[in-house]
Amino acid sequence: MASRNWLCWACLLGAICLCAADASAQLLGSAPKELQDVGIIDKRGAQVPLDVPFVDSNGRKLTLGQLLDGSRPTLLTLNYSNCPMLCSLQLNGLFDALGDMPWNMGDEFRMITVSIDPAELPQRAELTKQKYLKRYGRAGAAAGWRCLTGTEENIRKVANSVGFHYRFVPERNEYSHAAATMVLTPDGQVSRYMYGVVYDPQTVRLSLVEAGKGKVGSPLDQVILMCFHYDEAKGRYGPAANTVMRFGGVLTILGIGCMVLVFRRRSMVHRGGGGEVAAPAADRNQTESVG
Repeated sequence: MASRNWLCWACLLGAICLCAADASAQLLGSAPKELQDVGIIDKRGAQVPLDVPFVDSNGRKLTLGQLLDGSRPTLLTLNYSNCPMLCSLQLNGLFDALGDMPWNMGDEFRMITVSIDPAELPQRAELTKQKYLKRYGRAGAAAGWRCLTGTEENIRKVANSVGFHYRFVPERNEYSHAAATMVLTPDGQVSRYMYGVVYDPQTVRLSLVEAGKGKVGSPLDQVILMCFHYDEAKGRYGPAANTVMRFGGVLTILGIGCMVLVFRRRSMVHRGGGGEVAAPAADRNQTESVG
């Protein structure tokens, strides 16, 4: 009887899974055309092309290799100035987080924004840059953020290198894309993805510390990074259970050791004190006998 009930439950669970899989397939198959082939493919460890030429918002020709100085991590975003909504939401959230950090753009880290619209002119990119620099409100930040424009071919090379897939929607004259900020190492490798339009300042800072490979951040930041790990589901850093347990074990051992030393020291002092008291008494008895 029990085995028959188990078989019934197993069949029911299998039917539910098949229905769920079929529903998921239908949803994927019925995705709007604008969202097909759009998204992010995780390419951590991939190298961005350093020799691809662009034009910055001041009209200067340069490559990504010229902007990566080998000593500071870089935030990379792919947006475009005429985006009706998502790009603004993403940059608003990112600059709000940067504004809550003690670090300054251009000092501890840099930022690069590549326009995914090949028709965008440097002058338009400069207007966008000034808008967000005003929101950021930090002196000298302009030199730490470069907004780049380029050809379709060169934009695609950078986008593909970091797994950023987007498409142009002619009917709406706009681009369909995801919202993500890539964190690059000082030499231009993808270290971390931060998704969405709301960013946690601590997550941004620890992501930069991690990407900096010991070249940015204080010793305390490095210790914190050892105790925390990036939670992909939550999109932020949280305590690493194994590390916390190891540290807890070490602290427990140190605590027990300190207690043993304290008790041992007190015992030695007590024994020494008893000897010092007995000696004067013996001396007095000898003196009385002599008298």
